[in-house]
Amino acid sequence: MIFEGLSNNIQKIVSKLKGQARVTEKDIKNIMREIKLALLEADVNFKVVKEFIAKVSEKACGQEVITSLTPGQQVIKIINDELVELMGSEQSRLTFSTRGITIYMMVGLQGSGKTTTSAKLANLLRKEGKKPLLVACDVYRPAAIKQLQVVGSQLSIPVFTKDTKDVVNIAKDAIEHAKNNGNDLVIIDTAGRLHVDEELMQELVNVKNAVLPQEIILVVDSMIGQDAVNVASSFNDKLGVDGVVLTKLDGDTRGGAALSVAAVTKKPIKFIGVGEKLNELEPFYPKRMASRILGMGDVLTLIEKAQESFDLSKAEEMEKRIRENQFTLEDFLEQFQQIKRMGSFTKILEMLPGVNTSMLKDVNLDDKKILQVEAIIKSMTKKERLDPDIINASRKKRIAMGSGTKIQDVNKLLKDFGDMKNMLKKMNSMSKGFMGGKFSKFGFNFGKKKF
Repeated sequence: MIFEGLSNNIQKIVSKLKGQARVTEKDIKNIMREIKLALLEADVNFKVVKEFIAKVSEKACGQEVITSLTPGQQVIKIINDELVELMGSEQSRLTFSTRGITIYMMVGLQGSGKTTTSAKLANLLRKEGKKPLLVACDVYRPAAIKQLQVVGSQLSIPVFTKDTKDVVNIAKDAIEHAKNNGNDLVIIDTAGRLHVDEELMQELVNVKNAVLPQEIILVVDSMIGQDAVNVASSFNDKLGVDGVVLTKLDGDTRGGAALSVAAVTKKPIKFIGVGEKLNELEPFYPKRMASRILGMGDVLTLIEKAQESFDLSKAEEMEKRIRENQFTLEDFLEQFQQIKRMGSFTKILEMLPGVNTSMLKDVNLDDKKILQVEAIIKSMTKKERLDPDIINASRKKRIAMGSGTKIQDVNKLLKDFGDMKNMLKKMNSMSKGFMGGKFSKFGFNFGKKKF
């Protein structure tokens, strides 16, 4: 989970402030000492921690209490504001060329996830109407070109390659190819090394001077902790990067890199990698991330994921079937599949306000259960999905064998479906007798954007 350790520690600390009618200077010092330790444990750069604590302490001790807030809430607000400032204040968007083709140059050390991130970025920008071309300029790492071709093929995004070691020549020819084939976006996947060296940097400088990229994007593995700051600083000094992508943030429970890179380099974090799938690249929002660290959730990201994953026309059809008590196992399966497209249950729950990551450890959030539900329903005939009442013992045995599950699993699914159908039926009956069944008057409209 992103920032799990840091989030848990800070939430425990700030919970001591909530509801306090009076906060003394001694209380502030004690809280700051605990937050300092929490940040250092999260592998945040020491200089960054020192500056952060100084700013919060100064504002917390000298701040007049806002009338609508208790002193405890005011301190929490200050911590939140400084966390946002630490990570870059506002979301930093990519810029696009106003003349011709937009070129992004992806740089970073070997193993940072540069090639996969290039494909993820191309996929993300294609959804915004761009026509991307991926360019394989990593001519040293074994299978690097093949890896880019594979991910490009999975996304149906073209990949430009050339049988030469001259990366400047490859980059120039790729841009000509883009012009001739209607691509308005070129993403160059450059070579990396296991460490920063002069040979690597000179090659990157040569490519930069040859193609004049719109932005140079540094890809950093967040799991390397303190070294992320050193890597970012080195690349920025030599190349002048325009933004950072932090990869593997879902596997880093500390999160020190995210809190340090922007503060030290003064370069914005533009995207974060939150999973291995090619759609798991998200824009980085400092305000939303600070909110998640403090246990306030990230409802805006959750809504965006829902809007992206749920088909409005299908939702309206579903609403109609629910009103007419025609909800079937096929509808049940469709709902599970749409939830799955939003990501894992754990990631969804992390975005809800008030949900502490420590709470989720005792909750059974096995995403394989969704796959099991899919397998069971897909093992049924069309007739059985539309009318589960006909599923007798012999049919259950056949469905269990076909889905690789047990008869008890089939029974549980049928019971869960029955319970849900009864609940929807009761809700429907209540709505008909309450304000003419017009949920929308209260903001509850299943198929629309109202909630």
